[in-house]
Amino acid sequence: MSGKLDSQLVARQVSAALSEDVGPGDVTAALVPAEQQVRAHVVAREPAVLCGTQWVTETFRQLDASIRLDWQAADGERIAADQVLLKISGAARPILTGERTALNFLQTLSATATAASRYVEAVAGTQCRILDTRKTLPGLRLAQKYATRCGGAQNHRLGLHDMVLIKENHIIAAGSIATAIAAARRHTTVPVEVEVESLTEFDQALAAGADIILLDELSLDDMRTAVQRNRAHGAKAKLEASGSVTLATVREIALTGVDYISVGGITKHVQAVDLSMRFEFA
Repeated sequence: MSGKLDSQLVARQVSAALSEDVGPGDVTAALVPAEQQVRAHVVAREPAVLCGTQWVTETFRQLDASIRLDWQAADGERIAADQVLLKISGAARPILTGERTALNFLQTLSATATAASRYVEAVAGTQCRILDTRKTLPGLRLAQKYATRCGGAQNHRLGLHDMVLIKENHIIAAGSIATAIAAARRHTTVPVEVEVESLTEFDQALAAGADIILLDELSLDDMRTAVQRNRAHGAKAKLEASGSVTLATVREIALTGVDYISVGGITKHVQAVDLSMRFEFA
């Protein structure tokens, strides 16, 4: 799986998750004798694309570095129902304490990766690429962006700092599409994208030299027209489609010839992958 993870970021996210779950101490795990050892394994209940192994590893490292983890699958791999993903052994108390936090990360990030993979599969054979959006879970932006890549999709901008994205309200405030783009060119060197809602706005964005033009809720016919007009101008802009994209519609959109399709649902409408941890006390 390509794309390096920031280990310090993972550690901070895990620390925050453990803090809100454990608080001053796990009063239930304390009922188990301190010397009790346990073996356990994590099993998938449904097919998915795995993601989140580093968060799980970090969860148990922070609780007890002596816990032994033996991963049976890696991030980005397709997993099957009833497949064992992880074997774990060590002191019972910290494993019990970390169970929910570890599974929360694993099931949520695997859900994001799985959703991304379904959209990627739906446009297979076209030149179109699937993008995520900023519609992520607060505090887990980079984690879900990583999960998107595990699913085979690509990242859109990471935040408000690495790309200009001029939307309707920006255009109203600036006065026009051309004025907004000109201001962006004066103030920054990052790529400039403009969201348009009609072919008239598309022509304005193309003439003003936008790097990327986001076709928001345009009809398939209008998307095809935009692709043709862009090609007539030397395909200087990349075209991205967005708005009301589903697995049922994404391939038709890809076949219009757009370069990208952004899908907020990949990160926003996540349904956790069904995983469980089973214990065997010694």
